[in-house]
Amino acid sequence: MEKLTGTGLPEAFVEKMQKLLGEEAELFFDSYDHVRSFGLRVNPLKCGNLIPDLVSEWKKIPWASEGFYYDETVRPGKHPYHEAGVYYIQEPSAMAVAEALEPKPGERILDLCAAPGGKSTHLAGKMDQQGLLVCNEIHPARAKILAQNVERMGIANAVVTNMEPAGLVDTFTGFFDGIVVDAPCSGEGMFRKDENARNEWSPDHVILCANRQDGILDCAAQMLRVGGRIAYSTCTFSPEENEQAVERFLERHPEFHVERPICAEHFAEGHPEWCSDQTAASAANIQNTVRIWPHKVDGEGHFLALLVKGERSERKTTENVMIRVEEKPAKTGKKGAKGAGKNPQTDLSDFHTFCEELIIDKEILANGRRFLTFGDNLYLIPNEMPEMTGLKILRPGLHVGTLKKGRLEPSHALALFLKEDMVKKSLEIGSGEQAERYLKGETLSIPEESQNLKGWVLVTCDGYSLGFGKADRGVLKNHYPKGLRKP
Repeated sequence: MEKLTGTGLPEAFVEKMQKLLGEEAELFFDSYDHVRSFGLRVNPLKCGNLIPDLVSEWKKIPWASEGFYYDETVRPGKHPYHEAGVYYIQEPSAMAVAEALEPKPGERILDLCAAPGGKSTHLAGKMDQQGLLVCNEIHPARAKILAQNVERMGIANAVVTNMEPAGLVDTFTGFFDGIVVDAPCSGEGMFRKDENARNEWSPDHVILCANRQDGILDCAAQMLRVGGRIAYSTCTFSPEENEQAVERFLERHPEFHVERPICAEHFAEGHPEWCSDQTAASAANIQNTVRIWPHKVDGEGHFLALLVKGERSERKTTENVMIRVEEKPAKTGKKGAKGAGKNPQTDLSDFHTFCEELIIDKEILANGRRFLTFGDNLYLIPNEMPEMTGLKILRPGLHVGTLKKGRLEPSHALALFLKEDMVKKSLEIGSGEQAERYLKGETLSIPEESQNLKGWVLVTCDGYSLGFGKADRGVLKNHYPKGLRKP
């Protein structure tokens, strides 16, 4: 481990940054004595264009359309809105990546190194439940957290995979319109907030990360269509992982060039002088990259490059039209999946019965999606998703529910996807004591004016879906998942 200086930073890192930044190094190191910034993004899938009162008075993050700074003492992660997916807590600088990619509804988008889900959920909000979002994470435990965050934010057009990047190439060659590569890195930009990042850092670790990033970017290049774009980002300062990584990539892939992202006006330019190739074309490419310095903005350190394959163009996406529910769900592509595609007529019959009870228009659920059964579970998967054979998938789409003894028990994911105006029966419990009791799994009494409620009910806090309950004779039986309940 590197010896730590009086500032708590590795000595070799201090020497490196002094050499790179020169006179500006003092301002850079001073930023480590400042309180770091805290941010969150409002979820447009839940809120539309409206900003919740809770955050409406907070300072906006200038480079993120739904981003806000908050004071550390506010602790928004403790509020019921967090469990309802009203917002996602995310480091402010990290919000620049999805803004740079600019995903559009109907596109095919890949987040290649996606956990814990900040950038995936940001991308999904801009896609408005249309098209396909594949969220991939190589580490199983982190992939599970990713899937949970995708569910919490009410996302219906996302598929969560647990694969090495190279394992995706055969299925998705030339497939995606846009790819985010938030590459595993040496984490220098996180030193102010993450002691582990400081302790694990070394010059050798920087080189190891740079080599790994080259391989990940090469996989991304193969999966991008001509005219598509890659948003490459790191949370580190090392040129080996940033400008030089872009330089090496362009040498291997001359069909790409670098475009200045739309959010770049808020940040510093990259440093062509930190690269070996000083041709005019190379310098122009590197100058279009973005440096986010903690002594210049209210955020941690980041690097960002928008890599475009050939001439940038838009793919003609599938029209967003209402499609009727199919009478036979598609079988899963999971090889050897037990119970896949079992009793399709019965499955959909149970689904129709549930919809008759609760859903106003079942075709809204199937808009741009098709059915898939896996064991006793019923999913709706994006129409854009190709055959899944050979892929390890944690979440193949929107989990509608579980089939139990001739009935469909709706999933928590479905509750978080639904909105109050999509259902026939809902119960508003506010965001105070009743919401806290619900999140603990307690049974609730139904107010006198709603005593006629019976069967499945969407529970809402201040109008935002929070989960399901089952009403009977003035009592709401709690169906908030046991694994998520508060102590």
